[in-house]
Amino acid sequence: MNRSIVFLAGTLAVFVHAHSAWAQPSARMPVSEIKPLLIRAIEQGSAHGVLVGEAATYLRQKFDSSTPIEIDVRSLHVLPQAGCSRLEVTTRQKDVLEKTKRDDKELVYQLSYCRDSRFPDKR
Repeated sequence: MNRSIVFLAGTLAVFVHAHSAWAQPSARMPVSEIKPLLIRAIEQGSAHGVLVGEAATYLRQKFDSSTPIEIDVRSLHVLPQAGCSRLEVTTRQKDVLEKTKRDDKELVYQLSYCRDSRFPDKR
């Protein structure tokens, strides 16, 4: 086989591999509580985690599901108080048993939170 064809095929394979790695979603941060995700979303705009530890064990048992509990947090907008933002939290788990039926579940809610781990004052 011609060396230039081998080189071209190898280069193409590297680009395809690099593109697929780049397209993969970022790894989820393991968390035993939501606080680190809230702070990261304030600082970086969004954060993605997976619940681990006692809370995850409890929820898996309660809903009879062994699938991961994913948590996504995104900043909706900055609040007037320094270091505070309005955040949207989405938790999801697949194959949850609720009232004798299995289904994927998702819970979405909003809260206001500050980088220094406090809730902002109401004004």
